[in-house]
Amino acid sequence: MTALVIAEHDNASIKGATLNTVTAAVAAGGDVHVLVAGHNAAAAAAAAAQIAGVSKVLHADSAALADGLAENLAAQVLAVASGYSHLLFPATASGKNVAPRVAALLDVAQLSDVTKVLSADTFERPIYAGNAIATVQSADAVKVITVRTTGFDAAAATGGSAAVETVAAAADSGKSSFVGREVTKSDRPELTAAKIIVSGGRALGSSDKFNEVLIPLADKLGAALGASRAAVDAGYAPNDWQVGQTGKIVAPQLYIACGISGAIQHLAGMKDSKVIVAINKDPEAPIFSVADYGLEADLFTAVPELVNSL
Repeated sequence: MTALVIAEHDNASIKGATLNTVTAAVAAGGDVHVLVAGHNAAAAAAAAAQIAGVSKVLHADSAALADGLAENLAAQVLAVASGYSHLLFPATASGKNVAPRVAALLDVAQLSDVTKVLSADTFERPIYAGNAIATVQSADAVKVITVRTTGFDAAAATGGSAAVETVAAAADSGKSSFVGREVTKSDRPELTAAKIIVSGGRALGSSDKFNEVLIPLADKLGAALGASRAAVDAGYAPNDWQVGQTGKIVAPQLYIACGISGAIQHLAGMKDSKVIVAINKDPEAPIFSVADYGLEADLFTAVPELVNSL
C-alpha cells in the first residue's frame, strides 16, 4: 500500500496544509510519496523531500503546471496515479478543486474532509456542520481523500531524506488558462495558519467599530483577524476573514470571539481551537457552550480593558 499526497506549494516552498496531509497519509499505513507539480519548482520538491515520513517525492515540471490550474493538475495526478492505494489532497480551495476531478475520472467516490484515519479503508468525517461524525468505509481500489487539516498535527518539515524522482509532465489540457491573480497582502498571519485569532461578529455594528475595537487587541497579541458570516455579509469585514462552514476552518491555539453569538455554521469552523474565549453580553449565546472561558460583558467595554491590561 502506498499513498500519494498532492503537495500544495508556491513553486518555491511547501505550504503548511501539505504537512497535515502527510500525517493523515502516514496514518493510513504504507509508504508515503509526495507529488510536487509546478514550474521551476525544484526548491519545493527539495523541501518536500525533507518532510518526516515521506519516502519519495515525484517532481513534475512544466509551464502548464505553474499556476496550479485544476484541469492540468488533475491530469498530472492521473498520469502517476497507478500503483497508489490512496490519493490525498489538503481540503483547501486548491485541493477541493482538483480532487473531485480526479475521483470522477477514476470513477471512485471521494472521501471529503476526513478528520481521522481509523484504518486503510475506514475514516471519520464531520457531517451536519460538524454536529455529527460519520464513519465511512470505502471499498474502492483507490481512495481519493481530502483532508481537513485541523484534524491532524503537522508533520515535521525537516528530518526526512526522501529521494526526488523526476516524472514526465502531463500535457496542457487547453481547457483553461491563467489570466491573473490578485493577492491580498497583510502583515498579519494567514488566517488558517495563525496561532491566535481575534474574531468579531455583527454586534460590532460597523466596519469602523470592527477596526477600532479589534485591531488593537490583534496587534497586542500578534493575532490574525477573523469574522462571522453575519459580519462579512454586513460589510464589516472582508470575505477572506470569514470563519465557519462557508468560510475558513481554523484551529488556532487561542480563538477570541467578540460579539459572536455562535451559530452552528460558525462553530463548525472554529470549535477545534485549543482554547476558546467568548466575550458576549447575551448569557444565552450558543458560543458559551464551546468556550473554555466566557465573559458576559459588553465587548465595547471589555475589549479595550483587555487591551489595556495586556
